[in-house]
Amino acid sequence: MDPQALLDLVRASPKDMGVLKLIVLRLPNEQRQMPPQAILSAERGVAGDRWSLKTTADPLKQVSVMNSRFLEAIAGGSERMDLAGDNLIVDLDLHKDNVPPGTRLRIGEAVLEVTDVPHTGCSKFERRYGKAVLDLTNGPEGLAMHLRGVLARVIHGGEVRLGDTVHKEASHA
Repeated sequence: MDPQALLDLVRASPKDMGVLKLIVLRLPNEQRQMPPQAILSAERGVAGDRWSLKTTADPLKQVSVMNSRFLEAIAGGSERMDLAGDNLIVDLDLHKDNVPPGTRLRIGEAVLEVTDVPHTGCSKFERRYGKAVLDLTNGPEGLAMHLRGVLARVIHGGEVRLGDTVHKEASHA
């Protein structure tokens, strides 16, 4: 897909109310699980994800959230979407103007707050999806659109399920 068409696809994402499309648990040794539901908590992030296993787990990086339209397009279909390693894949516009730090996202029973910690593409991301995708993701427009996703912390824990509505709430920054 050409870069402009890809950006247009992402720009067409819902602004205020989207859908949870995929849940990914990152396991040791780059393994993944994709359960139909997960429990989020302020203490452990996404239950079963390797984040909670870190001795120096940063609470501002508990949960990673990525746009489903972008991820499915760069992955070439749903089979390779889990490789990105983001916990919650949503059909929602994550542009910095739409979801700035402090924005709360209500998904199922849980509430997340977007942090100001940047989430950028790395060598693993490049290896999985290619240099052109990494360059687009880390370019000025890609960074503004949060193509690589956003990092969030859990404000209110609870269960999330595939198909849950993702409600954007007012910023608390």
